[in-house]
Amino acid sequence: MLSSTEHATVPAVSTVFAALGDPTRLTIVRRLCDAGPLATVRLADGSKLSRQGITKHLRTLEGAGLVHADRVGRDCIWELRKDRLAEIRSYIDEISAQWDEALVRLRAAVEP
Repeated sequence: MLSSTEHATVPAVSTVFAALGDPTRLTIVRRLCDAGPLATVRLADGSKLSRQGITKHLRTLEGAGLVHADRVGRDCIWELRKDRLAEIRSYIDEISAQWDEALVRLRAAVEP
């Protein structure tokens, strides 16, 4: 059973997983991890998508709280929100610990 704080967290976390479920968005996150902040035009380089297509994906990532942009001239410089990534990592660690505990209980129930 989920606690009341977990109920509040699940919808917020689900938007992150939904955003990362798209290969293009996952690639964008990976590029920002590797290269640091990048302009939209740089993120579109080497992609089959237009600048507008990349922007659409970036807006989805922004809506999930994973990136933020600073306007510089006519372009936006996109950067990962490391605090949000840390929150998601913590959530995954909690789920992993719950699974580990469940497996220990199962083993104790099954083994003589």
